[in-house]
Amino acid sequence: MAFRLAPTSASEGFRLEAHDSVGSTNALALDHARAGDPGRLWVVSKKQESGRGRRGRVWATPEGNLAATLLVLTGGELRLAATLGFVAGLALADALDAVVPKGRIAIGLDGASQGQNRFELKWPNDVLASGAKLAGILLESAVLDGGRFAVAVGIGVNVVAHPQDLPYPATSLHALGAACDAETLFLALSDAWSENARLWDEGRGLAAIRRRWLARAAGLGGEVAVRIDGNVVRGVFETIDEDCRFVIRDDDGSVLTIAAGDVHFGAVASARV
Repeated sequence: MAFRLAPTSASEGFRLEAHDSVGSTNALALDHARAGDPGRLWVVSKKQESGRGRRGRVWATPEGNLAATLLVLTGGELRLAATLGFVAGLALADALDAVVPKGRIAIGLDGASQGQNRFELKWPNDVLASGAKLAGILLESAVLDGGRFAVAVGIGVNVVAHPQDLPYPATSLHALGAACDAETLFLALSDAWSENARLWDEGRGLAAIRRRWLARAAGLGGEVAVRIDGNVVRGVFETIDEDCRFVIRDDDGSVLTIAAGDVHFGAVASARV
């Protein structure tokens, strides 16, 4: 099966560029933007040679996994464009719900039942299944002529394989018993993106995105530890604010709002991280 766009996505003017292998779908998308691409371009591949994660980390995409980047051009605030990561998380979770049969991946964070949410969203940019990292999202940007921004919304999903040598649990769809390939998942993702992007509405619908995201949030109401520039802050995960920043309440009752950091849940939050 070849990569293809959902009919809803194609009808809205989205385009598709598919590769057998690339260096980085994010880098390629931003190169297209600098060369004058108008955006609404999906760059996808089942193999990535030099994928990137947050804070310069390596993101491995062996053959059969999904690397997908949507190029978005905007003249608005970059701060608002950064919330596209939450749109991406919701779109991917919706796509996973659509392609993974009911009865699969029904375990929640730390083995606890999570009702209807088989896939959880971990702030700021991960999708979890059975408490393990299934997918990551990375937004990268470039300034264009005329004061516009190009935003590469990168989505990497462990479809057939996942890394073993990480300091946190990871998993793949195949490891969880889901017989889904990258092409099928992308088809559903391109459809789910259109729906969630319409809800986001250039940021005007961010409050609705926030509510949907919180309904899928991993660790909400539980103990968390957040590493920020080498320091660790501990408390209870209360919510995300109207700008989608992480909000915790520490042992003294103080409310802390965090714009960037690495989040750890449960037993890990109580240990040294």
